[in-house]
Amino acid sequence: MAMYERLYDETEQAKVRFVGFISEHGRYDFGIVYTNMFFGKPLVVCMQTGRSSLLAQDDIENLEYLQKLYNLRSIEEAEEVSIFFRNSLPALTLEMEAESS
Repeated sequence: MAMYERLYDETEQAKVRFVGFISEHGRYDFGIVYTNMFFGKPLVVCMQTGRSSLLAQDDIENLEYLQKLYNLRSIEEAEEVSIFFRNSLPALTLEMEAESS
């Protein structure tokens, strides 16, 4: 049996939000897990593709990254998703980052 070193094994009550919306470019369904783990970054799961990522503000602003990450068809779709995330995900503050350290 291979030896391994456990990095973490935490249990927490997390807030989960499911949101779906439609625009002129498509339909989007996301599960958003708000947690104290991972420096306060929410875990965002695309319910259509199953792709997930921890998202920070700089990720939200990077349209090419969002397009590739969630398999979006165009930069216009990435812009719509970016706008949604900017309005829906909490911005990390220095206090939050310090508390997570």
